[in-house]
Amino acid sequence: MDNILAAAQTIVTARRNRTPLASLAAELVPGDEAEGYRIQRAVHDLLLPEAGSLVGYKIGCTSAVMQQYLDIPHPCAGGVFAKGVHDSGAKLRHGDYVRVGVECEIAVRLARNLAPSEAPFTAEWMMEAIEAYHPAIEIVDDRYVKWEAMGAPTLVADDFFAAGCVLGKPVMRTKAPDLLKVSGRALVNGEEAGHGTGADVLGHPHNALAWLANHLADEGKGLHAGQIVLTGSLVKTVWLNAGDRVKMELDGLGTVEAKFA
Repeated sequence: MDNILAAAQTIVTARRNRTPLASLAAELVPGDEAEGYRIQRAVHDLLLPEAGSLVGYKIGCTSAVMQQYLDIPHPCAGGVFAKGVHDSGAKLRHGDYVRVGVECEIAVRLARNLAPSEAPFTAEWMMEAIEAYHPAIEIVDDRYVKWEAMGAPTLVADDFFAAGCVLGKPVMRTKAPDLLKVSGRALVNGEEAGHGTGADVLGHPHNALAWLANHLADEGKGLHAGQIVLTGSLVKTVWLNAGDRVKMELDGLGTVEAKFA
């Protein structure tokens, strides 16, 4: 069996069973992040029948606080599937995850396609391709016995912790505040668990979006109108207990809430 497919099947089986992954077999461990993304594409193909269509992407490691936390000095991407996207106020099962966490994010919804032939993309170009912003809770899942031992290529292969998102009401791009000045707070059970600003996300969330568009273009893939992109966390990941109530407040963009029962 092809090692790419075999690695993807191991990852997907662990995800389906909510079994913490200790490691991949030595011959299946991706040698670099490029191979990790090839496995990720195979993982997506295997997950589509149960997770719904690929409706967007998450970008991880876009802020200094997250790069330091994960010890990975550059952005990484993962997929977002239709059945993992929820509206604000969602009540989610804590037991549906291995070890669930949340992050405070600015999400974007695209107004137009971004074809790989249009690369290289810039932050200025990204702004014109955005229809609206959403305050967002990114849901992450630590699906590992010890994530620190997995290595970035394997984390990439497994969608870089991606487990879905909760979106607040959209704010049209033409009515949105200066993202550099947007301040975000993560609240768990009413108490602040972290804060940051839009400037913490690669200097500007549009820089993160440009990184993703260029990354996909290198693989011959594009972004599409209507897709959602989670641009990266303003705060360090907050790990949750059963029963926790989560609220993200993003000045000028609104709030988004969820409960993990």
